Amino acid sequence: MKYHQINSALFVKNRKKFTAEMKPNSVAVFNSNDIYPVSADSTLPFAQHRDIFYLCGVDQEESILLLFPDAPYENQKEMLFLKETNDHIAVWEGEKLTKERAYQVSGIRTVYWLQDFHKVLNEMMTYADTMYINTNEHYRATIETETREARFIKWWKERYPAHNVAKSNPILQRIRSVKESEEIDLIQQACDITEKGFRRLLSFVKPNVTEYEIEAELAHEFIRNRSKGFAYTPIIASGNNANVLHYIENNQQCKAGDLILLDVAAEYANYSSDLSRTIPVSGKFSERQKAVYNAVLRVKNEATTMLTPGTLWKQYHIEVGKIMTSELLGLGLIDKADVQNENPDWPAYKKYFMHGTSHHMGLDTHDYGLLHEPMKANMVFTVEPGIYIPAEGFGIRLEDNVVVQEKGAPFNLMRNIPIEADEIESLMNS
Repeated sequence: MKYHQINSALFVKNRKKFTAEMKPNSVAVFNSNDIYPVSADSTLPFAQHRDIFYLCGVDQEESILLLFPDAPYENQKEMLFLKETNDHIAVWEGEKLTKERAYQVSGIRTVYWLQDFHKVLNEMMTYADTMYINTNEHYRATIETETREARFIKWWKERYPAHNVAKSNPILQRIRSVKESEEIDLIQQACDITEKGFRRLLSFVKPNVTEYEIEAELAHEFIRNRSKGFAYTPIIASGNNANVLHYIENNQQCKAGDLILLDVAAEYANYSSDLSRTIPVSGKFSERQKAVYNAVLRVKNEATTMLTPGTLWKQYHIEVGKIMTSELLGLGLIDKADVQNENPDWPAYKKYFMHGTSHHMGLDTHDYGLLHEPMKANMVFTVEPGIYIPAEGFGIRLEDNVVVQEKGAPFNLMRNIPIEADEIESLMNS
């Protein structure tokens, strides 16, 4: 891995939080992700399942974590199962985790090779009443590929039909959404790497540069700072491309006078950052572009102040909609009649701002969090309003990542990344 080793104390804390919520005499199992084939002998780069990483820090394929806090013997309460390394694997793939190294990473002393898993699990099932299975219940999830976790669940249900079943996901949704200080530091590192990439762009962007050249500059800066690269597929949308919310082709030339909407950010140690900025190709905003830009910035700044403990996500978005409505009226994009006659299920402002303002973030860019429950201190959210005007050939989105504080204003992890229009113009022309 490119990132520096994370102190295993974080994963010890995370496991304690999870096991504290488990039912008596129950077992929980977590599987790593598969390495997915492309064709022939090609594969996609490995990306670890965030849940097993959150609980033990193992960033390796074919790994299994078993938790059994009420096990009859101390060495059975936490167990790791890993792909056995050998000299052949070391030569062809690089060394895998040894048992001692796995302990250093995870803080788990009982480590088996993977071939022992079924035998050990069978013994644990004779002691346990309930199995926690780890299904993906994220509100944005669309799953068409059978995962390693799904295959295990199917096998386990056939093999042990007499046991009770419980779900890990509701526990993880709650505990993963509230970050430990170590996690906030890792997200901050991802944001700091993103800052380096963005500042690099401000001196690079000129008329006729291509979107993919901008992508290449970012990738260079991210990787040279110990990131694997982008936290999500980058959006580099010049001109009217910005009005396609998930534009990812990044293959057009950036023309003088246009704006570029950048939704690009680095990961670090599997933790995400999530940045949006909009910059002028020629280094200067037109009067109209700046008016819309500053309207979006005002919405972002006001929305940020509402991210406080006790806030409800749904009500928050209603309040942001009111702020956006006022700005759109000021810009002449809607009028009072539009507001008076609006459909409550699709308010007038949605014509120009059709997505949500904030989502949880952390190990996943759209991270775990139960949206019907009030916000809590140490949750991390994006704040990302936008105004999209196809008729005028541009769209603007601005986005920062903030930490909800117990008292006072949210803490902006992207506070050092330029966002004021005048500062961006100054840096682009220096």
